[in-house]
Amino acid sequence: MTLAELQKLDERFMMPTYKRAPVEFVRGEGARLWDCDGKKYLDFFAGVSVHNAGHCHPCIVEAIRDQAGRLMGVSNLFYTEPGLRLVQRIAESSLGGRVFLTNSGTEASECAIKLVRKHAHARGIERPEIVVLEGAFHGRTLAALTATPKLAREDLFGPLPEGFRAVPRDDASALREAVGELTAAVMIEPIQGESGIWPISNEVLIAAREACDEAGALLVLDEVQTGMGRTGSLWAYEQLPIRPDVMTAAKALGGGLPVGACVTTPELGDVLGPGDHGSTFAGGPVGAAAALAAFDVLDDPALLRSVRELGGRLRDGLDALDGTAEVRGRGLMLAAGLADGVDAGDVASAALENGLVINVPTPGTLRFLPPLTIGEDEVDEALALLGDALRVQRRTPNP
Repeated sequence: MTLAELQKLDERFMMPTYKRAPVEFVRGEGARLWDCDGKKYLDFFAGVSVHNAGHCHPCIVEAIRDQAGRLMGVSNLFYTEPGLRLVQRIAESSLGGRVFLTNSGTEASECAIKLVRKHAHARGIERPEIVVLEGAFHGRTLAALTATPKLAREDLFGPLPEGFRAVPRDDASALREAVGELTAAVMIEPIQGESGIWPISNEVLIAAREACDEAGALLVLDEVQTGMGRTGSLWAYEQLPIRPDVMTAAKALGGGLPVGACVTTPELGDVLGPGDHGSTFAGGPVGAAAALAAFDVLDDPALLRSVRELGGRLRDGLDALDGTAEVRGRGLMLAAGLADGVDAGDVASAALENGLVINVPTPGTLRFLPPLTIGEDEVDEALALLGDALRVQRRTPNP
């Protein structure tokens, strides 16, 4: 089918929830994508940090093919090896407790919300509250949406669930004041991704940890986007001065397939019991096999060191470009805030035309989430393509 035919199908049959770029991708390999006309692109978005191992990594592809040819699923009412090996790998690489597997980051957030509320009820809190940060993104189902202040629209989706309090992301005092006797948990992304790559300061993180400890509440870290090596350690919290009680993961966890997880410390492993939660597809053999292969690729000290080094190279290059005002982030999770008058959407469109895939989380921001398997040449190529796009945009007068 042609791109025009696909666009007609999209317009006729898809609910209009996405604004798509005018390109059809048909093949991927490593950090490269090809469209339906054979044009090659350098992918510095990786499907919103899903393809951390690159597109169609041979180890992940082989794991999927092998498992799909033997057993695709029997439900969670029976034992299968891949899912149980995966929860062991996740737990032993992180908090050491127990794991509930999901199909997405949103579902992982929902599991965490249920877990911390049940934990609060056991402490005698009848109407528990969860403190979140402004600018957060924890998902799009109703509870996860309510934990995402910008999208929590009563006029569109209300009545929304009760029990969420939002505080500024950069105000440690406000966070401390918000945590009290009704608090079940504080829920934080170590780096806020969807609002434009905003690292949460150590001061705020420490305030959250201390306030939770004082109140008997739990600290939940949302590592859906920061996890699986994105910041230069397998989990972002490993570079931070705090350790969570509960962690959520997804995106790159599945190696390209929909896999998520809610992880606890050993002390919280039995909070959810039989019948408290469930999922038909989560933990299925094919997705679990892909996730195990993704761990084999990404949980590698040499690769993680490279992520930190290449992140520094990309950061320095972005900072030097004419048209960028600031660069923020960690590892290969970076954003460039653009100078006044530079429209990020126009720059991204020009970059796509040049063969570079990047993302625009806000009108003045470009987001960079390349595969972690890239090298210096790909970083330099991306910077050159972006520099050309910025020059074109700055020469084009606003209508």
